[in-house]
Amino acid sequence: MTFKLLASFVSLLAALQVANGATTRKVTCAGGEVTANAACCALFPVLEDIQTNLFDGGECGEEVHESLRLTFHDAIGISPAIARTGKFGGGGADGSIAIFADIETNFHANNGVDEIIGEQAPFIARHNLTTADFIQFAGAIGVSNCPGAPRLDVFIGRKDATQPAPDLTVPEPFDDVTKILARFEDAGRFTPAEVVALLASHTIAAADHVDPTIPGTPFDSTPELFDTQFFIETQLKGTLFPGNGSNQGEVMSPLRGELRLQSDAELARDFRTSCEWQSFVNNQAKLQSAFKAAFAKMTVLGQNTRELIDCSDVVPTPPAPASKAHFPAGLTRRDVEQACFLAPFPALSTDPGPATSVAPV
Repeated sequence: MTFKLLASFVSLLAALQVANGATTRKVTCAGGEVTANAACCALFPVLEDIQTNLFDGGECGEEVHESLRLTFHDAIGISPAIARTGKFGGGGADGSIAIFADIETNFHANNGVDEIIGEQAPFIARHNLTTADFIQFAGAIGVSNCPGAPRLDVFIGRKDATQPAPDLTVPEPFDDVTKILARFEDAGRFTPAEVVALLASHTIAAADHVDPTIPGTPFDSTPELFDTQFFIETQLKGTLFPGNGSNQGEVMSPLRGELRLQSDAELARDFRTSCEWQSFVNNQAKLQSAFKAAFAKMTVLGQNTRELIDCSDVVPTPPAPASKAHFPAGLTRRDVEQACFLAPFPALSTDPGPATSVAPV
């Protein structure tokens, strides 16, 4: 059933892409770039600007991590359940998190997003894109810098927010699995499998504010690579805290310098999600395809997709995968806390050398 729902959504996106592409032939932009729709030509100067001046020449670094985080925190701000009570339920991927930053950055779950909002503001000001489009475009372009990442879909034509999203629409790291799954189902009828797929974003993520004494602490040992290490390492027995260990939403991790969110640990071990979680281990192709589909669904929440233009061909092709799934040095299969009983944990080698320690980003 999960596969059918995801396949149906992918089919809808394909139809959208065909419909938008069929209206025009390939066009050559003023700078010589070729794209399927003349409207997409406006994105190439934005692409060059953010790659050079926001992403430090095309790196998969902190600004990429934060830009990807912002795509989610903006898009998930929608609740049909709230709307059914007669209140405004949020507009989804409508840029409200930046347009109404004075309100939404004060929501507890949005702690720290003010920094990337401030960094993106000058780019939004000098380019002819809606704030809603820029946030999602920047996230997709940033991910394209990460080896092993999928080439994400990009659409333009979103309408900007006219009012802020309501509080409590962004899940917290201390929320339990039932609450997290319910929040995603309400926001966009995301299945548990799609929720797990979206969390592939944590493979290139780090935490600045869960433990403020250790900003830039990654969630896995390869935060510069879009690989399956996050799904491996979240299933390893936690033995230490990278910082002071007294923070809400944090549990013990297996490696020095690595932070583990309570929500990630519980999703990796819950009967509703554990087998899906394990299925990403050493499966780069699934990691890419599942995240690409779930991101495409998230990035248009609250928008009329019939009014959007597919500009996915503007997105650069990401570098090839640059890692092989492995146990970090010092750890083995015996350290796995396997929660899926329907399939064995994949066989992996252990990195040689002294126990792995993860550097901050």
